[in-house]
Amino acid sequence: MKFDAAIAIIPARYSSTRFPGKPIAEINGKTLIEHVYRRVEQASLVDRIVVATDDRRIADAVERFGGTAIMTRNDHPSGTDRLAEAAGELDPDTLVVNVQGDEPLVEPVIIDQAITAARLGDADIVTLMTRLDPDDANNPNRVKVVVDRNGIALYFSRSRIPSSGTCFLHLGLYAYTVRFLKKFTRLQPTPLEIAERLEQLRALEHGYRIRVVEVESQSWGIDTPADLERFRELEGRKPEARSQKPEGRDPSRLTSGFRLLASGFPRD
Repeated sequence: MKFDAAIAIIPARYSSTRFPGKPIAEINGKTLIEHVYRRVEQASLVDRIVVATDDRRIADAVERFGGTAIMTRNDHPSGTDRLAEAAGELDPDTLVVNVQGDEPLVEPVIIDQAITAARLGDADIVTLMTRLDPDDANNPNRVKVVVDRNGIALYFSRSRIPSSGTCFLHLGLYAYTVRFLKKFTRLQPTPLEIAERLEQLRALEHGYRIRVVEVESQSWGIDTPADLERFRELEGRKPEARSQKPEGRDPSRLTSGFRLLASGFPRD
């Protein structure tokens, strides 16, 4: 199957129990959502980038730094449903990369690795894993994954799996076609998904294949204000040159094609 484009969509919502307003929290002169956006820009296989949000404040923040935002409904039960609305008018064979909006350290190379694997066309979903620090093996906030000999997911869990030996941390970045994304959001939630509170288990329980690519990654998410302070301190120690936008990328190329699409969505 030929995939003509890879679109990165970053879902972002303002409401959060632990950290309201997280996407527009500022770190060294940039909002959190801009830090994520700039990292995605550096992925060489991403053709376009858009932030999908239900909050005008987030959309305004994205537009201020020159990014593209799409307004979505505010009643979506998950970020995946928000993605499906944002991608609604795209070609069914377009690849969508779901990039978490609270991971400002996401490595551009692992985004490219996910796209490369998705273009093989041998699985319905592609996602990523990396070796987990043994000290985190029993941490329910670190989702573990086990795969078969061919790299296809067998199970995801908040519990330690396997019970001994090396554990792999699931990285919440996904790649799939628009066609599958729409199909997924029509599937009924499943018992294991509900028990583990892990949306990807819905795909497994309905019989779909998830390819899991092992990568090297040090990325971590911003879940609380304390996490934000940790990231702020890390950024403060970086040379300025490391945070500059990469050369050789035309911002209009990254976002063109979403301009007309964006105008068709309601705005708060």
